[in-house]
Amino acid sequence: MNLESIIEGILFVVGDEGITIKEICDCTNAGEEEVKEALTSLRKEYENPNRGLRISFLGNTFKLTTKSEHKEYYEKLVTESHGFSLSNASLETLAIIAYNEPVTRLSINNIRGVDSSQIVRKLLARGFIKECGKEDSIGHPTLYKTTDEFLDYFGLATKEDLPKLDIKDKPILNDEVELYESNYKEETV
Repeated sequence: MNLESIIEGILFVVGDEGITIKEICDCTNAGEEEVKEALTSLRKEYENPNRGLRISFLGNTFKLTTKSEHKEYYEKLVTESHGFSLSNASLETLAIIAYNEPVTRLSINNIRGVDSSQIVRKLLARGFIKECGKEDSIGHPTLYKTTDEFLDYFGLATKEDLPKLDIKDKPILNDEVELYESNYKEETV
């Protein structure tokens, strides 16, 4: 097992959520000292000026981040509009936000079934969505909603011009309810 390469892959997969040393230990079944050594070695490799990424320790977690000295290129990539088109994943994410706003990234992830962090960042940078507050729950996650730029891009005057969704409520079958109740009823003696 090459712990460094496994950790590098884990850092890529967790994205901007980051991961703690304990979580890496739990995931890899490696000891804390072994994980710290592997992270230190990886961080030194990423310090090479030929690399575009670095391993940062932010908010008590380790994350793969871009190097700030290349910021102008990343901004140009995200903000240039020539030849711009939205991917299916971006359209899906925008639809989820538009129909459920205000919505947290975790809710978006749950609906899509995959991590949407990168797409949310791109949509923020393009001006299609914006932060609109914090949810009053544990961790106070950021809430997102669509912007006027979103409406302009899709030729909509207001959010009410979005196509109506034809969702029919699926009735709960009596068998399902009875199964639940029969399995989880408290027995009285």
